[in-house]
Amino acid sequence: MKILLPIDGSSFSDAAVAEVGARPWPVHTEVKIVTAFQVPITPTSEVWTISDEYYAALQQGARERAQAIVKAAVAKLGGVLPDSVSLIGEVLNGPAREVILDEAERWNADLIVMGSHGYGAWQRLLLGSVSQAVVSHANCSVEVVHRRRDSDDAKAA
Repeated sequence: MKILLPIDGSSFSDAAVAEVGARPWPVHTEVKIVTAFQVPITPTSEVWTISDEYYAALQQGARERAQAIVKAAVAKLGGVLPDSVSLIGEVLNGPAREVILDEAERWNADLIVMGSHGYGAWQRLLLGSVSQAVVSHANCSVEVVHRRRDSDDAKAA
């Protein structure tokens, strides 16, 4: 079985990591942990642009943060899953929903397990919903793990 586990370092993706770690998986299961990073570029006039060095530094910082997120998840799952489950971690460049769908197709995933930020209708309209896009367009099964919101989360929302 091939399980794609997209994460973003949030407590919501931590819940998906915990869910994968808590389950008994068949022997020879492969879990591929991926995170997507993308340096946002703001439109600018032709008079002022971001220097190549500054953009490269932004991209390197985003890549390093993404690598740390994947490394932590691989370490966490490596400590709880049996040796019969293989773990792979990869950092991919691009928009999250495209990266997840493309990687699931390319890698021939059987299941995608991902967290949900639990946005309401208004937030989904403004920000979009990666999990909703993946559920709607994936060619394999998708499990969306929901984390209960703490009272602090409710106050921040």
